[in-house]
Amino acid sequence: MKFIILGCGSSMGVPRPDGFFGNCDPKNKKNYRTRCSALLETSEENILIDTSPDLRHQLLRHKIKKIDKVLFSHMHGDQTHGINDLRSFYINSRKQINVYADKFTTKYLKKTFSYIFKSYSKEYPATLRMNKLEKDFFVYNKNKKIKMKSIQVEHGNVKSNCFIIDKKLAYISDVSKINSKDYRYFKNLKYLVLDCLWYNYHPSHFNLETSLSIIKKFKPKKAILTNLSPVLDYKELKKKLSKNILPAHDGLSINL
Repeated sequence: MKFIILGCGSSMGVPRPDGFFGNCDPKNKKNYRTRCSALLETSEENILIDTSPDLRHQLLRHKIKKIDKVLFSHMHGDQTHGINDLRSFYINSRKQINVYADKFTTKYLKKTFSYIFKSYSKEYPATLRMNKLEKDFFVYNKNKKIKMKSIQVEHGNVKSNCFIIDKKLAYISDVSKINSKDYRYFKNLKYLVLDCLWYNYHPSHFNLETSLSIIKKFKPKKAILTNLSPVLDYKELKKKLSKNILPAHDGLSINL
């Protein structure tokens, strides 16, 4: 199995649409960040996590020819507004793609993108099928069941879902608080991919100080910081981190 960080940028990406790089050196390719999406690639399935507004670019860059399932972490635009780009996969297969979301995200998506979930004519059929995101579910790799778990965390004023794959990797792209009752699921994993917006306090995201304290608590073999804003230059951030912690970059691939 392979886990690919398709995009690791904050809500406006790096550079922002107005060309603003902040502290990031434009000469370093790892500072070019699209909005957060990720892909779990197994022998049987491609499972997409979130549909960022940069999804089309991400799919083309990685030559992804099929999407079997989509998991949504939460309802915010930087995680959902690339949803239209899934239509081409429906055209290829003529089968609705199963997407999974919590009740808040389901309500938002069905209201905002109603035409995707309802057939209005033969020319514009429903392309996606909405499903409830369960706490425990399975994907398949080489005919084996691989367990995945979704855990709800705080993300400012909304709930966000993070995903644990095969008790090996946790993906927590948007978080301001993890409930202590869930700590046991995150301890001693091989990989922890974790939100880290910038240096200062933010009400909806971890900053560097909080991310490092969580990493110290959970003790993964390797931690990867994602959802990086223009404040965080790749090279400068890496200097501040221990050997087992790495800033994400678009296209970072992890073999599971």
